[in-house]
Amino acid sequence: MGAAMRRIQTGNALSAFGLGFTVPYLYVYVAQVRDLGATTAGVVLAVFAMAALVALPFTGRVIDRRGPLPVLIGAAVLASVGAASMGLSANVPTVVLSAALLGAGTAVMQPALATMIVWCSDTSTRTRAFAMQFFLQNLGLGIGGLIGGHIVDESRPGSFTLLFGIEAVMFLVLAGIVLTVRLPRSLALQEARPANTEAKARGGMRAVFGHRAMVQLCVLGFVLFFACYGQFESGLAAYGTEAAGIQPATLGTALAANTAVIVVAQFVVLKFVERRSRTRVIAAVGLIWTLAWITAGYAGLGHGSQAMATAAFISAYGMFGLGEAMLSPTVAPLVADLAPEAMVGQYNSAFALVKQLALAVGPAVGGPMGAALHGPYIVTFVLFSLGISVLALRLGRQLTAVQDKPSLVSRSRVVAQHKPSEQLEAAA
Repeated sequence: MGAAMRRIQTGNALSAFGLGFTVPYLYVYVAQVRDLGATTAGVVLAVFAMAALVALPFTGRVIDRRGPLPVLIGAAVLASVGAASMGLSANVPTVVLSAALLGAGTAVMQPALATMIVWCSDTSTRTRAFAMQFFLQNLGLGIGGLIGGHIVDESRPGSFTLLFGIEAVMFLVLAGIVLTVRLPRSLALQEARPANTEAKARGGMRAVFGHRAMVQLCVLGFVLFFACYGQFESGLAAYGTEAAGIQPATLGTALAANTAVIVVAQFVVLKFVERRSRTRVIAAVGLIWTLAWITAGYAGLGHGSQAMATAAFISAYGMFGLGEAMLSPTVAPLVADLAPEAMVGQYNSAFALVKQLALAVGPAVGGPMGAALHGPYIVTFVLFSLGISVLALRLGRQLTAVQDKPSLVSRSRVVAQHKPSEQLEAAA
């Protein structure tokens, strides 16, 4: 990694560390520590998600016009203010406002960071750069959650104020680090303009969703996040406790197993993934997750011993982690390689918006099903996982050989050379 990439990845890891301090305890903090009730806690979590959905549609165009650096700094400062105010909030209006600031800030940071990684990488290094980002995010979240768990004390609101204070400081550290980043001069704002009149005329999200391959990738992304991340702390957790008799403490062990698999397997998996077809790798993830859902189904419906059910449930989380490790160097670089040079921010923001929608819809659908409709819940997500494989193989027919298998070129900046509309017209 060059100096700029090292600083970006360091800031990414520290901000994830700060998030890990608070995200697992937000519900408990609002409902019990501040004694605002379960309903208010649910509203706060909803506002956290909705703020992201409101902010992301505007984020991409600002990134492409002003550059990712000022957007990232602004988002980090906004998130820092939200975190600090959350730690001091003691009534409903201030808690809700803090959640809105924190949710918007953390959501906007995602496409800004992704765009900076794209600007500081090329086809030969981008796969590893995004794999490193995912690895450091999970490592930071895991360590933050582990340390935070030893600090929090429901009888001492001050312990939660400390957690949110640390999170606020980490966001400011991220802003300070990226202020020192010098992005490549060849990608200065004045040079990053649409080169064709169609992109100029259409612009914005209409141009993104007018690109057939990007639309298919967004549909695939929605299914990926809906069938995995959208179930971890809602439907799958409810299914585990209700159908499989899993103790709440075991849910923490399962999540730890998921993170451990990602951390241990990420760079082993990378060696396997980076020289293979991206869409076939994603299709393989669909099959792995199908097996994970079948294993989770056995935990709740297999009528084995409690020890076997617990082992199966934890194993399912581990298999999800293996799939995640395969996706991290695959999906995010593909988004970048589909984007024309002047719209990298908008493509990243569009995909982040799809992810956020899946994370909002997933718990709403999966939570009630996992708690009450055990058999249908497992069957539904087995079918969704198989659908991932089908959608991935269909997407492969829309991609160029280099987009699907970037190892075919040794040194090329695909994101700066590729113009989707022209290649699709030529292919047609």
